[in-house]
Amino acid sequence: MTRLHKDSFGILTAVLALGLLAACQPTVRVEAPKDPITINLNVKLDADVRVRLEEQAEEDIESNSDIF
Repeated sequence: MTRLHKDSFGILTAVLALGLLAACQPTVRVEAPKDPITINLNVKLDADVRVRLEEQAEEDIESNSDIF
């Protein structure tokens, strides 16, 4: 093989290897969802409301102890 033939073969091999590497790159896509996002928050606030009412009731009883 002549030197020119060896050089062109090496360049061709390098170009082919780079082409294969470029073809194997992973693709990441960021897309908006088609369906709306639903967040279901079933939070029970019963205990918090009861504590507030009990504290308010105790304050009312202490400030108006003569009516009970």
